Amino acid sequence: MNSRVQNHVTGRLSLRPPQAESLAKLVRALEAAPALLGHGQDVAAILATLKAAFPGLKDFDREFPSLCFALATGVGKTRLMGAFVAYLHLAHGINNFFVLAPNLTIYNKLITDFTPNTPKYVFKGIAEFAHQVPLIITGDNYDQSGAVVQDQPAGFVHDVRINIFNISKINAEVRGGKEPRIKRIKEVLGDSYFNHLANLPDLVLLMDESHRYRASAGVRSINELKPLFGLEVTATPFVESPRGPVPFKNVVMDYPLAQAMEDGFVKEPAAVTQRNFNAKEHTPEEIETIKLKDGVRLHETTKVELLTYARENGVKVVKPFMLVIARDTTHAGRLLNLLESKDFCEGRYQGKVIQVDSSRTGAQEEEMITRLLAVENVDEPTEIVIHVNMLKEGWDVTNLYTIVPLRAANARTLIEQSIGRGLRLPYGRRTGVAEVDRLNIVAHDRFQEIIDEANRGDSPIRLKQTILEVPDDDDKKVSTQVNSNAVTLLREAPAMIDAGTSPAPAPVFATPREHQAAHMVMEVIATYEVRRDFVPTSKALLNPEVQSAILAEVTERLKPVQGTQVEFLPDTPAFDLPAVVAKATEILIQHTIDIPRITVLPIGEVRTGFHPFKLDVSQLHLQPGESTILIQNLRTNEQNTLVSEIDAKEKRPEDYIILELLNFDDIDYPAHSDLLYELCGQVVRHLRSYLSENETIRVLAQHRRLIARNIHAQMMVHFWKEATAHEVKISRGYTELKPCNYTTTPTTHHFRATVTEPGRIRQMLFGGFARCLYPSQKFDSDTERRFAIILERDALKWFKPAKGQFQIYYKLGTEQPEYIPDFVAETQTAILMVETKAQTDVDTPVVQAKADAAAIWCKQASDYAATVGGKPWKYLLLPHDEIVESRRFADFLRFEVKSREGSPEQI
Repeated sequence: MNSRVQNHVTGRLSLRPPQAESLAKLVRALEAAPALLGHGQDVAAILATLKAAFPGLKDFDREFPSLCFALATGVGKTRLMGAFVAYLHLAHGINNFFVLAPNLTIYNKLITDFTPNTPKYVFKGIAEFAHQVPLIITGDNYDQSGAVVQDQPAGFVHDVRINIFNISKINAEVRGGKEPRIKRIKEVLGDSYFNHLANLPDLVLLMDESHRYRASAGVRSINELKPLFGLEVTATPFVESPRGPVPFKNVVMDYPLAQAMEDGFVKEPAAVTQRNFNAKEHTPEEIETIKLKDGVRLHETTKVELLTYARENGVKVVKPFMLVIARDTTHAGRLLNLLESKDFCEGRYQGKVIQVDSSRTGAQEEEMITRLLAVENVDEPTEIVIHVNMLKEGWDVTNLYTIVPLRAANARTLIEQSIGRGLRLPYGRRTGVAEVDRLNIVAHDRFQEIIDEANRGDSPIRLKQTILEVPDDDDKKVSTQVNSNAVTLLREAPAMIDAGTSPAPAPVFATPREHQAAHMVMEVIATYEVRRDFVPTSKALLNPEVQSAILAEVTERLKPVQGTQVEFLPDTPAFDLPAVVAKATEILIQHTIDIPRITVLPIGEVRTGFHPFKLDVSQLHLQPGESTILIQNLRTNEQNTLVSEIDAKEKRPEDYIILELLNFDDIDYPAHSDLLYELCGQVVRHLRSYLSENETIRVLAQHRRLIARNIHAQMMVHFWKEATAHEVKISRGYTELKPCNYTTTPTTHHFRATVTEPGRIRQMLFGGFARCLYPSQKFDSDTERRFAIILERDALKWFKPAKGQFQIYYKLGTEQPEYIPDFVAETQTAILMVETKAQTDVDTPVVQAKADAAAIWCKQASDYAATVGGKPWKYLLLPHDEIVESRRFADFLRFEVKSREGSPEQI
């Protein structure tokens, strides 16, 4: 039961592996120590039990059992808290939760994230909470909301009650030995709300960023709530002390920043300096100015890289911003005046800089907070944020790309505080483009110090923990080739058939000579694929004239080569070759689905070009560099540079860019020269609008590749292709099913068996099928396994295609990758190509591009099938949460994606 709920919550909330592992550890803790769920606990006995299950656990650090889950910034601690709440309610009936936030920022963020219909709602996907929405009770409304739910019976509309309180406010209230307001008696409650909570039989305490208030007076007061247990989440599981950091003793899950970087969940931080920079040659004021100007150079370059990436890949545009860390509020004010002055970058940042610190009050503070919260919005003008110490945990943004620290701090503190706010990825994953995946820390005067600190063994960037578990047979991997059932029955010797999880099929042919003949039939039929006029479908192989032709060729192939002898045992019986040919052909037809080979060929002259257009240069504010900027990745130590040298001077400024544009295969200079000079001229005019002539040339020389990529991405939007006509060519009416190659564990599992660890399903091989065209298959998710159960029940035949089976290609930016559908299934009336996707991914550009290409392919295949008496093809795009075993296969037909009107050249 508990594992089923665990898998349900993991799948519905789409937990990342570190989050899923954290939930699994909570489940393990509750299974090892069931006493956690009851009052009157023997805390020492529970600790002893859990120490055996979690070797790193030393103490609870509390008066009650409390477990810490340390997850790196950017991995998703708030969603993990949501998973904890959902699991504890669904598996153990726990209804009351008390969530502590360290400050007002995180307090407000938690309230938002636990509120339905908000962008980062933590329970999105949990159907049970859609019917009975958890009641959010806060430090501001508990006088009213708390009274509403007090003494309500189970089944009340708000069974789950989540209390969210700000510990910093409670700390302020208990100064001088006072009782916090939550402990004071309220007439509307008849008692204090604190006492109401303390008397609940199932209160669980969740502590966000728990390192911020471990020893505070407020937490000591919270101890009196006597919760069943506490769950702590933090990215830094230690408390700072004069003697250095003191590690938590109750950590049961440690997923450090270095591992998050390696797994691609966050940006790669990099230290930035100028080549051969010597801080001793500059005054502190000069160093500050140099760092700010180089920060702006990086910012403007990153802005163009992000814009180009968005245009090339058809995704949302991300507006980056630069964070400047000031010494104090006075310094921050001076920086604001400098950055918005006309003397800095020609005044281009006027109205685009905000100062965030305690010096703002009243209307200014409200405007500051409003702009800060909207900084991710591409239409919000802010490009530079100056702060002193207000931007700490809870300020979650994905578009911080450049940090310029201008206050003194040791290297470790500088790394930890700087990167903490800028690690989150705007697209939720790495893109493979270094500039889009990198966080730049401009540290000319501290560069070597930061590099040395990052290379220390205990650096948060490098510190990783590897624990070797007891060897398990399931951890071994083997390379497996799985042939189709037809090949298995006709080409492989009966003794070679692997039973897997099913009984071995009875031999179709009893003698070696019959099996040899059947093997020859398979080889001959393979050559008939290209003879579409003779064999338009696999069923046509049974036509008398085709059977005669196959029989003649098999007879010829079975004759011994001249000069050799074929010896058989004396008692080898004669066999009926025509019967073997007929039987082998029938088996092939029974174990295949006709997949035509479709290509689209242009007829006549094909012309391509680009429609004239006005270039968008609004985000192009590149700066010339006096020196080469050196960028060093703090994790891998890889170095990159922004080069400022000019290798050669071109006759015309436009030529710097045009020479780079000619490296693109789809640009023909003789045909497109006028448009190229017009577009490049627009860039040159734009650069001259804010740079001198010398600076313009330096920018063109330094950033020509970046500018060319940006222009090319815009040109592709205006690309056109013309041909006199297009011919859809069907070269084959059917194709042999390709073998599937997998890397899996050696054990074959029955496909109906519940998978207790969904995270391992990609390593597993499944068998036991009756209607699949392969004896075993591999699934990418448990959703696919469940869908296979439905296909086994409702389809005539089905399989998961191997790479190259269809040769469908879709457009992704400037590339055309191959699309491999998840499933192909045949019913009484149609053949269906099926893709299963998470609900959140269905409308993404990549999934929609695949769907468009597949739908067009299905239309062409249907048109061909209509001419040869075959079944029509349909393409289904299924959201994963629709795939439940109670559905019939016919219920999914409403998710058909039909071909849009357009050219078949999209295939």
